[in-house]
Amino acid sequence: MATSNPLHRSRSNRMIAGVCAGFASWLGWSPTSFRILFVVVSVLSVAFPGILVYLILWLVMPLES
Repeated sequence: MATSNPLHRSRSNRMIAGVCAGFASWLGWSPTSFRILFVVVSVLSVAFPGILVYLILWLVMPLES
């Protein structure tokens, strides 16, 4: 899905670092639904280390201005 807005962490709609809210905004989804999906995929899949991915994205994704 091609979007015109850049991927960045959210300042206004964040629980911890704004990573999930940033992805939800980028995809045009609800932040709550993206968070639920992220947690479910992280818990149910051994091959998807959700905490590690979240921490890396926290460091790599720029904060919205």
